[in-house]
Amino acid sequence: METKTEQLERALERWQQLQPLNQYDQEKFSRRFSVDFNYNSNHIEGNTLTYGQTELLLLFGRVVQEAEMKDLEEMKASDVGLKMMTEEATQSVHPLTETFIRQLHKTLLREDYEVYRNLPGGVTTSYTIHAGQYKTRPNSVITRYGDRFDYASPEETPALMSDLVWWYREEEAKKELTPIELAILFHYRYIRIHPFEDGNGRIARLLVNYILSRHGYPMVVVRSRKKKAYLEALHQADLKVGSVPSDGSHASLQSIRPFRTYFTQLVANEIQADIDFINDHDPDGWWFDGERIKFQSPTIGQILRAMRSNPDVQVTEIADKIGVSRVAVQKSIKLMADKGYIMRDVGKYARWHVCITCAKW
Repeated sequence: METKTEQLERALERWQQLQPLNQYDQEKFSRRFSVDFNYNSNHIEGNTLTYGQTELLLLFGRVVQEAEMKDLEEMKASDVGLKMMTEEATQSVHPLTETFIRQLHKTLLREDYEVYRNLPGGVTTSYTIHAGQYKTRPNSVITRYGDRFDYASPEETPALMSDLVWWYREEEAKKELTPIELAILFHYRYIRIHPFEDGNGRIARLLVNYILSRHGYPMVVVRSRKKKAYLEALHQADLKVGSVPSDGSHASLQSIRPFRTYFTQLVANEIQADIDFINDHDPDGWWFDGERIKFQSPTIGQILRAMRSNPDVQVTEIADKIGVSRVAVQKSIKLMADKGYIMRDVGKYARWHVCITCAKW
């Protein structure tokens, strides 16, 4: 039975055999990754946009159904940050710097803003979230076990971030760790510092992909539907490393074994899914949020293709075209809408939008 490391090495070898991708596959893959990454990284942190809303916003600049303005602006900024990170990763002569990390953070948050808290007794207090600046107040998290876990203090943070960046640059030059090992250890050490007042998880996932992309590896998505496993792996590593922030910010690969094991498997799974997506030439090979979706009836695919070819098509037209009852079409449409596979604009210009992707279109 293969180890997780062997699975990863095999997936990487298969991925390299596919390179370079042709223009069609590269464009299809890039569009899919942009939506997948931005949707999941923000959804983990509480953004309420659906997958379909994210796709329409980022690929077509359209907004459908009700959405919070804050979530819309956050998602657009996230995509700018992804492009900024991807471009920086191509500049191999430029070393990673704290300035770049702070610029990336400012891009995500856009500007300073106030957070208001209601205290017991009806008292309201507030504090400022600073975009592009290290934290000015302590931060911590309450784990799902009810424990309070403190990150580095504001006083410790500048020195620990300087150590982290210098450590990364030295390890990158030594080439003793693989890019994936570097990315895993950087992610963990960064999270234990938690240098900003908000946005640390999103920055950590961007910087993981910065490291992978910088070394020619495919970028990966931490799926929000698997958030519990992600947080549990970090928690188990924390238990082994201990609660002292400076210990966490200087942790070794051996000491964070639970997170290393988890993330190695995640990367292997993501790369294998990328390979399967690129190699999928089935006209009924439908993909959604990183997974191949199997439909029990070929009718679903026929409905999707009818909507894709004519976004204005009516239910009766679909039923006549594919030779099934109107009721059956409506039932299938409701199922797909509930799953998030399709959306429909409301109002005068109501149109269908197919959010699920056909690998061969």
